[in-house]
Amino acid sequence: MDTHRGASRLCQQADIGPGASMADLSHQDALTVARIVRVNHAGEFGAIRIYSAQILVAKRFWPDCVPSLSEMLGHERNHCAAFRAAMPPRHSRPCRVMQFWSWGGWLLGFVTALLGPQGIWACTAAVEAAVHRHLDDQLFFLMDRDRELHGIILAIREEEFAHLHHAEEQLKSPGPLLNLLRAMISIATDCLIWLSTWVTPAE
Repeated sequence: MDTHRGASRLCQQADIGPGASMADLSHQDALTVARIVRVNHAGEFGAIRIYSAQILVAKRFWPDCVPSLSEMLGHERNHCAAFRAAMPPRHSRPCRVMQFWSWGGWLLGFVTALLGPQGIWACTAAVEAAVHRHLDDQLFFLMDRDRELHGIILAIREEEFAHLHHAEEQLKSPGPLLNLLRAMISIATDCLIWLSTWVTPAE
């Protein structure tokens, strides 16, 4: 499935029912919706960079990981395209810290892949767990404010949960070092999410 068709499928799955239009929202609520789209777009772009770097290393050293990583990369590309398409109607633009997501994501993917399959799946589990916390908060906020975006995120969350579940299944009795790695990645993800939410968008 290509990126455009994947993004279209996610949009079709959205629960587009009665709800407030952008014109009906208060200024603060409209600003929050724009921030949600912006941070989600940035996060999905970061995930693309992580999986791309991991696949680069895994093709040489851990080929058994490549099919799952490639499938997840395809999902993330569709998610990123869906949020990019959702930006214009919500007066949202990519954030100023996209380079952090780009180079930070690639470096994170490259280093964790060098640690082996356990490093790869520890990274996925940490990132997806952090993402889920934020998606749950977003869904609660959007329920009566932007039903279309709520539906898109709900569909995306199902695939992200599948990524998390797969990663958890691959982790074999993680020790203190893997737990420390997961904690550090989770903290870094939360910090980038905060920056992408509150730093003004790029011109």
